Amino acid sequence: MVPENLPSPTDRYKLKYRQYEADMKEEYKQYSQRTAEKRKDHLQCPEASIKGTQLEDGHNDRLTALDEKALLQQRYTSKPYNMRHSIRKSEAEDVAAERRKQAVVEQVMVDQLSRAVISDPEQSMRTDVYEEAHGLLGVGAAPTRFRRRMLHETKVRTKSGLTENMLSNKLRFDSRIISRNGRNACRELIGFFFACDRSLTVYEFRQFGKNRTNALPFIQKGVYQHQRGQKKGKAYDLSDFYIGANLTFRSVDHNLPESVKQSSVLTLRVISIDEAAMDFLKASSMEFKQECSNQVVDDSKVFKKIQGMLRETLSKRGVRVITGLGKYFRRVDKNRNGFLSQADFKEALKVFHLGIPEGDFESLWLILDDSKSDKVDYGEFTRAVFGEMNEYRKAFVRKAYMKLDFNKTGSVPMVDIRKCYCAKKHPLVLAGKATEEEIKSSFLETLGESCSNPNEVSYSEFEDYYEGLSIGIMDDDDFVNILRNPWGV
Repeated sequence: MVPENLPSPTDRYKLKYRQYEADMKEEYKQYSQRTAEKRKDHLQCPEASIKGTQLEDGHNDRLTALDEKALLQQRYTSKPYNMRHSIRKSEAEDVAAERRKQAVVEQVMVDQLSRAVISDPEQSMRTDVYEEAHGLLGVGAAPTRFRRRMLHETKVRTKSGLTENMLSNKLRFDSRIISRNGRNACRELIGFFFACDRSLTVYEFRQFGKNRTNALPFIQKGVYQHQRGQKKGKAYDLSDFYIGANLTFRSVDHNLPESVKQSSVLTLRVISIDEAAMDFLKASSMEFKQECSNQVVDDSKVFKKIQGMLRETLSKRGVRVITGLGKYFRRVDKNRNGFLSQADFKEALKVFHLGIPEGDFESLWLILDDSKSDKVDYGEFTRAVFGEMNEYRKAFVRKAYMKLDFNKTGSVPMVDIRKCYCAKKHPLVLAGKATEEEIKSSFLETLGESCSNPNEVSYSEFEDYYEGLSIGIMDDDDFVNILRNPWGV
């Protein structure tokens, strides 16, 4: 019940309410204008705008029913109606992410400083070592290694010269594992490069339930070398850290999960860096040089040339081609190791009517097959031929999949996909030209066609679907809305 004798609101709160009311009216007005423009451009004749579209390359020139249904997902480009709520949610997620990073920073500092001083075996007092060696410890006295030692009890100077000041000159970066395994691809990794000794470490942040978290070393602190590419064998330096950079490590050198060790080389993709720390380290470093060799430039030109040839072809049937190729590669890969031969790739391009001149294909193969084994990872081949989403887009794809795969198993039952997919905000539904069930069924059909098992969706299949959809979307915000509207991320 509402009390009867409530005091009237003050002028301050009346003013706040009027401002809020004016903001809501203005936002709704802008939303209505945007919706009207979208309908004018896209909804005058939705059937004609999709069906009968022809490709200009002459290969498989009529769109299939699956292409038409996949293109329906591109209509989700308008901003969500509850944009204010989306902004608040995004800001809250940013604050939570910053807290996670700060927690990892503190854990790294504690680990590196305490292990260098207190945990050093040399810190045991000499009398304790002598008594333990000669069996002179008193009855009930625990061995030295089990005793709790304080910093002020130490007698021997540690060999490690690390100090908090030296460790503070570090570059923090976020990274992800390039993997087809959903559980590994969604691991939250935060790394640190220390300018004092050019060492690096990577920590994994884990959350158990709502309140329990921890941060554990994924790559132990050390000086590491590139394992692939033009700089193979050279130690990492500051110039190797930028958004989109790949960091490679030998899997056998680290205590990694078995699913990660299946590949001999672990590849981490840098997805963000601490720009302020980078600027500070650049200014204080006399040796920093951001150089790009001629070979790297030439390789990039080969990739861009091939991607340019195929972009127009894929703009309308990207989902079908990329998901179909992924399914084809998984079927041909009898060893289940992710690697295929040159002949396998040529046959795949022929099956999917993707024409690449022989000379360009040979140039591409020389770049990818740097180990001269005549085998190339088909995920790497796909990224080289078609390009890939930028890290901003990829972050939302991972966020949507992690929302579905809340148990972190690496695959999601199709039943859960159906439950979570929301078609209420699709423009055809808002215009009354299609039902929610029709839009949902078209999405599930196109997604199901890309899956090896029709009853579940793996991370790589989910990512391939949106990779194909991304090719036809130029604006990042439009692509993000395609994920926000149906998945609520």
